[in-house]
Amino acid sequence: MKISPKMKKALNDQVTLEASASSSYLAMASWCEVTGYQGSANYFYMQSDEERTHMLKIVHYLNDMGAVASISAIKAPVSSYKSLEGLIKTALKNEQTVTKAIHTMVDIAQKEKDHSTYAFLEWFVNEQVQEETKFETVLQKFDLIGRDKLAINEIDKILAMDAAAPADTVA
Repeated sequence: MKISPKMKKALNDQVTLEASASSSYLAMASWCEVTGYQGSANYFYMQSDEERTHMLKIVHYLNDMGAVASISAIKAPVSSYKSLEGLIKTALKNEQTVTKAIHTMVDIAQKEKDHSTYAFLEWFVNEQVQEETKFETVLQKFDLIGRDKLAINEIDKILAMDAAAPADTVA
């Protein structure tokens, strides 16, 4: 099977975007760890691994389709944040960027009648709904619980529980 040059470029761009997300979450995890948010650190270390898994999923798909994945260099991520809430807002913005890119690829697949890639991308569409919802829910906690030290500690505990929960089917 073949995919178009336009789809190949979009998928390779997504590989770079997923690598960037993984790197960004790794930097967030590190910041959380040195700031004393161990639960959040564990959560973002897990997120970093998940994004790398997404990247590999696309790499394997490209290679299986005979399109050969290209691995690009990425920019260094932001490594310092003013607050845990600010970090979570950045994570949500990152996920929204990924969602937009995936929707663009779905549009290309539909326009080109690339049914194989369309079917492959369905998993990512569903995954992005979950990703954005996770971060939106955490941001709601700041409004519900508050922003004082005790509230932030509770939010850190919530993220720790999410990190410890069995992973959904990440493939």
